[in-house]
Amino acid sequence: MIIDVKVPMLSESVSEGTLLEWKKKVGEAVARDEILIDIETDKVVLEVPSPQAGVLVEIIAQNGETVAAEQVLARIDTAATASAEAAPAAAPAPEAAPAAAQTNAAMPAAAKLAAETGVDVNALQGSGRDGRVLKEDVQNAAAKPAAAPAAAPAPAPVPAGARPEQRVPMSRLRARVAERLLASQQENAILTTFNEVNMKPIMDLRAKYKEKFEKEHGVKLGFMSFFVKAAVAALKKYPVVNASVDGSDIVYHGYFDIGIAIGSPRGLVVPILRDADQMSIADIEQAIVDYAKKAKDGKIALEDLTGGTFSITNGGTFGSMMSTPIINPPQSAILGMHATKERAVVENGQVVVRPMMYLALSYDHRIIDGREAVLTLVAIKDALEDPARLLLDL
Repeated sequence: MIIDVKVPMLSESVSEGTLLEWKKKVGEAVARDEILIDIETDKVVLEVPSPQAGVLVEIIAQNGETVAAEQVLARIDTAATASAEAAPAAAPAPEAAPAAAQTNAAMPAAAKLAAETGVDVNALQGSGRDGRVLKEDVQNAAAKPAAAPAAAPAPAPVPAGARPEQRVPMSRLRARVAERLLASQQENAILTTFNEVNMKPIMDLRAKYKEKFEKEHGVKLGFMSFFVKAAVAALKKYPVVNASVDGSDIVYHGYFDIGIAIGSPRGLVVPILRDADQMSIADIEQAIVDYAKKAKDGKIALEDLTGGTFSITNGGTFGSMMSTPIINPPQSAILGMHATKERAVVENGQVVVRPMMYLALSYDHRIIDGREAVLTLVAIKDALEDPARLLLDL
């Protein structure tokens, strides 16, 4: 029986995707649920499994093509057997032939850039999922001087005053991020308020319990979980900061789904900690670790990114001292963390050195007044500087 392999259903906000590279050839046998090809969307990379065991008899959509939900990609014959030509062991390798050259799987943007820069993708060790060569791998290889053979002449020097440039297409994710952030700035009345927090209480608490915490829960105790807890406590006090705009209505959310910005090889993603108010510190830390691994491996799912009522981003991991984060629509506010630096501050009339961090809260002034925004940030600061408040619900 011939059955179709189709593009899986996409979310309402994703209309199409790009085929990456077929993992099977026509005539090869496939097992049920074996991954046939990946589809890159503007949010995630989707795996397309084989619906039944059989033989791949036709590939309809080729690598690099744009496809939509429910589009037929290939056909499988569930009653056929693999052809001799396609069987891996059928054709013996020639005696004098060297080991068969392996063609590395390269992302479309990486393949295009490699062709433009003359980089051999087969010589690269891909850093993407399943060893795929990413655009960054090609850029790094292009930036390194190639090792020339001893007898080869030295490459011609770049002429003085040369102004080289290269043009590469945006990935779907990068294009989508650009589109959403631009829309956020155009549609929201974004304003940012700042404050600073003394990180010493949290740092002391973490230093005291981090070994016991890791031994007990099997995950390291970081700082993000404290910020999530502090943010949830503040959002409970000022619900409008956890709300969103829908047309001419304000939607107040009775739950706290916190987005955590995470960098990935494909770009920035913001997976959601759902019902964060019901999560323990250990639950939050484990969820962040899991999301970071999934982002690195390209396994973030659409449901991981859908929704969210408030977001937190940490530019401090890259050394940022101050920034004005852009709201992630349809949310109405986002908290920006920054680098912790020792600074001289005044406590009880005395100048002391404390590990200080600047905090930034960007908010949609259409529904959030300055008072609520400032008080929300102060509530976060107070909870971090006196963690007992989180336990006592103060």
